Amino acid sequence: MILDTCALLWIAGGEHNRISKKTLDKIEKAPAVSIVSVTGFEIGLKYRVGKLNLPTTPDAWINLAIEFHQLEVIQLDLEMCLLSSRLPPIHKDPCDRFIIAAAQLRGMNVVTTDRRFADYGIKVLT
Repeated sequence: MILDTCALLWIAGGEHNRISKKTLDKIEKAPAVSIVSVTGFEIGLKYRVGKLNLPTTPDAWINLAIEFHQLEVIQLDLEMCLLSSRLPPIHKDPCDRFIIAAAQLRGMNVVTTDRRFADYGIKVLT
């Protein structure tokens, strides 16, 4: 399964109440939990413009979160980038479109509260 950026922030930031108990149990039991590399870009941008407070730099924070939660990082590749450009314009956020493309190509569920992911045939865990 893939955590979208908000899900990563909530889990790593201790805001587990933002995600259902059922989904938290699935995350705990999953053989692998991933993020897409574009999540680092999104966190860095939000931090830089003052929309996100972190206890350390975005680089240090995300690397600690990856290590502590044993997350796998899905790197963007050309196929994902091209697919994200072809997706119907249901979702306008380019970062989310990369996450959607990665989930489609890998057949993975996404932990997100953004219901528009489901409009792309993605199984959403909230």
